[in-house]
Amino acid sequence: MGELANHLRSELDRYSPGGKLPSSRALVERFRVSPVTVTRALAQLTAEGLVVTRPGAGAFRAAPRATTAATGDTSWQEVALSADGAADVVPRTVDASAVLATLAAPPPGVIEFNGGYLHPSLQPERAMTAALSRAGRRPGAWSRPPMEGLPELREWFARGIGGAVTAADVLVSAGGQTALTTALRALAPPGAPVLVESPTYPGMLAIARAAGLRPVPVPVDADGVRPALLADAFHATGARVFVCQPLFQNPTGAVLAPARRPEVLRIARDAGAFVIEDDFVRRLVHEDAGPLPPPLAADDPDGVVVHVGSLTKATSPSFRVSALAAHGPVLQRLRAIQVVDTFFVPRPLQEAALELVGSPAWPRHLRAVSAELKTRRDTMTAALRLELPDFSLPHIPSGGYHLWLRLPAGTEEQSLTTAALREGVALTPGRPYFSAEPPAAHIRLSFAAVAGTGEIVEGVRRLRAAYGTG
Repeated sequence: MGELANHLRSELDRYSPGGKLPSSRALVERFRVSPVTVTRALAQLTAEGLVVTRPGAGAFRAAPRATTAATGDTSWQEVALSADGAADVVPRTVDASAVLATLAAPPPGVIEFNGGYLHPSLQPERAMTAALSRAGRRPGAWSRPPMEGLPELREWFARGIGGAVTAADVLVSAGGQTALTTALRALAPPGAPVLVESPTYPGMLAIARAAGLRPVPVPVDADGVRPALLADAFHATGARVFVCQPLFQNPTGAVLAPARRPEVLRIARDAGAFVIEDDFVRRLVHEDAGPLPPPLAADDPDGVVVHVGSLTKATSPSFRVSALAAHGPVLQRLRAIQVVDTFFVPRPLQEAALELVGSPAWPRHLRAVSAELKTRRDTMTAALRLELPDFSLPHIPSGGYHLWLRLPAGTEEQSLTTAALREGVALTPGRPYFSAEPPAAHIRLSFAAVAGTGEIVEGVRRLRAAYGTG
């Protein structure tokens, strides 16, 4: 692929901007390479901004990038954005690179093993469209909703949590990321430590650091967070918040063991601390999972847990409806911060969520996704064992949308990531999942964002080629 890309790059001057390059078939015949090699070479040139591809039309030389004269002097902003008035305040840094890695669409021809959402073929697009249409015809659909959210939607989320949680304990929020941001802002002042699982979701680390918080790692094993180390971390730091994903943890896929659940709640309560429970993929359970444990919030009568649940992962990245659940005085603080930040979630979207989860299409969609995710997980697992037996897969999850692999000793994550992209597959390096030095090199591979099992097999084959050249 590299040799062909270099040859095409050297010939681009033959074409004027907007000029059409030879067809893929012509390139296959001329250079005696496979169609896949041609596709990857064009994808590489597209990623470099040298070529533009148009589906059904072909590939064209890209127009030169316009250069604009620099205006003004913004260097003063480096000082203004970095200066903090108090010496004990942790400087805020806003690094969205790890989040953008899962949101950015890969170049054409690149297999998306780094995605964080369901492929469009798995999303309930028809059901969501119908729900949005029905929602628009509901009386008062475009009026201002209650600040806490529609009562019926709050009740639906409360039923999903169980235990003593009622609709009065629930706030409707605009997606899980927004709910996590609200919770962290409500519970921890700038400069405070916040305990996090290690490894953990990079988006949550980005939220904490942007708020001036200090993430402190607590290691996770196959049974979830380790209670003894959690207790040590509370004692050593004086933290008042612990953020965790007890079900199908991101990235390890671990489920908090039954014996550890009450231990985690007891440790937090003894420390006078809150547990933020990010229950992000409960609705992406695999067909062979068996009964799921309830959320931690269902077993918490003392208001220790602030629960975050979302519809987004099981529907579409644009269907941003989630819930915060808590009881006690903390609920009023959560409500106040959410109102100040966003006022409320648009009523048409809340009405559409009610229409969707109340329709016969909803349980059918969840069953279909459950079966498909199991098939994809098994396909990726089998392909990895065949093609990359040196990669360690310590845990095969029964929910979620990804696998977490430990790389062989001496393998560099970034080198492998770069080589994989050259081979036409995008993956996620493990380093951003650790708030401190990682114990080893890892990668995360998503099997939900690709078109199907054929792409999974081909993507693993490309990853093997990258590993051989990286």
